[in-house]
Amino acid sequence: MGYLLKFSGAYASGAGVTILLSLLSVILGFILGLFTSLAKLSNNKLLNTISNTYIEVIRGTPLMVQIVIIGLSVPSILKYPDFFGLGSEFTAGIIALTLNSGAYIAEILRSGIQSINKGQVEASRSLGMSYWQSMRYVIIPQAIKNILPALGNEFITLIKESAIVCYIGITDIMFVAGSVKNSTYKFFGPYLLAAAIYFIITFTLSRVLRIFEKRMSRGLR
Repeated sequence: MGYLLKFSGAYASGAGVTILLSLLSVILGFILGLFTSLAKLSNNKLLNTISNTYIEVIRGTPLMVQIVIIGLSVPSILKYPDFFGLGSEFTAGIIALTLNSGAYIAEILRSGIQSINKGQVEASRSLGMSYWQSMRYVIIPQAIKNILPALGNEFITLIKESAIVCYIGITDIMFVAGSVKNSTYKFFGPYLLAAAIYFIITFTLSRVLRIFEKRMSRGLR
């Protein structure tokens, strides 16, 4: 395993790419999921149909297929811009993971919004607020507090699932592990180290989230 030390810089760079990719995707996925959940809860039939179709298609197809379509098939027609200096493949990865995460976050947000007492909507409407104002100022802030643990878990899940973006050429942890394997002709060590890095990242995040949840629960008492 000592031979892997000379590749430590590459693994550190890959870990940075993985975390950046997952963080940007979950932030953009939250924004997309918020609008999708509101569209699904609205009385507008067109918005409701579009949001339901998007959620069902994304949740009903493997992430691997979505990555391949967005990262390999679409670029043959439309080339993605390089917004982050990490190649157009990185942009494709963000788009694919954002679309995937957005569908799941939309359902998390929907359940959070529906968990709020309907009487609060009626009370805010009686104060002269419109439906969207009551959602913005009263319901959504409370819903987000309730679903923060679920959102944190979605981020952790996305970090693990992002491993497949190596297939479209993004230099994440798994891409680095594959490159080291090809350079050394050794399989076990490079991928074992990749697994260890993923574990350290997710374990650390899960512990931070647990501490955060405990502080929130104390603050709500």
